[in-house]
Amino acid sequence: MKVDQVLKHLRLTEKSNKLSADLGQYTFEVDVAATKHTVAAAVEEAFKVTVRRVNIQNYRGKNKRSRAGRPVVGSDYKKAIVTLKAGDKIELV
Repeated sequence: MKVDQVLKHLRLTEKSNKLSADLGQYTFEVDVAATKHTVAAAVEEAFKVTVRRVNIQNYRGKNKRSRAGRPVVGSDYKKAIVTLKAGDKIELV
């Protein structure tokens, strides 16, 4: 898989901003078929950094209701928390 297929986008939340500032961990939303090895390779290739560890979490889509009252299920997604080598940073802007 190519880098743009593996990494969908960077998740910017209060918790992920604190992790990146304090621990050098960055949170990405990744492809559902991505593995830890493909995520690590994609981050190293895209941002020219060294990856120490990758943790992956799978999320089921939430149950919702449509405007007509019918049940609808949101999309499933996968989140990866990537820990970088000490001293490496990803420029967000």
